[in-house]
Amino acid sequence: MTVVVLPGVPGLGGLYVRGAASSGRLALSRRRGRAPAELPAVEYVVRGVQASADHLTAYQHLLGESASDALPAGFVHVLAFPVATALMARSDFPLPVAGLIHLSNHVTQTRPVTLVDRLDLHASATNLRGHRTGTQVDLVTTVSVDDEIVWRGVSTYLARGLFLAGDAADERTSFEPPTPTGRWVLAADTGRRYAAVSGDRNPIHVSSLAARAFGFPRAIAHGLYTASRALAAVGAARGDAFDWSVTFLRPVLLPSTVDVRIAPSDVGFSFAAWSSAPHLTGSVTPHA
Repeated sequence: MTVVVLPGVPGLGGLYVRGAASSGRLALSRRRGRAPAELPAVEYVVRGVQASADHLTAYQHLLGESASDALPAGFVHVLAFPVATALMARSDFPLPVAGLIHLSNHVTQTRPVTLVDRLDLHASATNLRGHRTGTQVDLVTTVSVDDEIVWRGVSTYLARGLFLAGDAADERTSFEPPTPTGRWVLAADTGRRYAAVSGDRNPIHVSSLAARAFGFPRAIAHGLYTASRALAAVGAARGDAFDWSVTFLRPVLLPSTVDVRIAPSDVGFSFAAWSSAPHLTGSVTPHA
């Protein structure tokens, strides 16, 4: 694994332009519908990142997090996401960045992360593998303070219609809607508002025209917006150290009205969101 230290957190706008160009070259060079089978053996690192109080406040207001100097786990993802995106925008990354679908997210936080902390962000890609509708990959990001890993996230993404050689496991799961505890009314501009605080302006989230080009009838909500909103609803009961996991089942089209259940479970809290189809399920498990 080659470690590449970047001079700062890259801007997502430029990365999406580079990613689109790489995606175009990839489309021209690969055999129809067949994905390359190798990931770049590279880890990107950005050192000494410090969150902005204004940025944190804007995030807290949008997601419903309480006012605090502690960074919500979803906000830490926002800080680290551009480093992972830089890796995906490389010319030798085997999947097209444009149109990637977020399948799942698994985060472990071991202690509070605060505004005063200086963060070292690391990102790498692993576990390229088949999926019944294409090819999936894991982007692993870690956040360290004084060489101590305080946050680790694994985000799994899918490139639909691009298949590796060999069979893929059928990962479909059944879903029975539980008793709802609330309802989200998501406006048409939800994707644009989350993009403003996250920097993630993937076209499928901010433009219905672009979303239709990737097979969606209209723009879809960011997966991390819905998952982070569920985490915010759990609130302080999640504790200072916890595991936070979410599986995205169907995209949330915008605008949309979504039923949700966020409730205590045997190990912490469980959450789910659905409308005419299931959208996500997940859990928050405080550390003992």
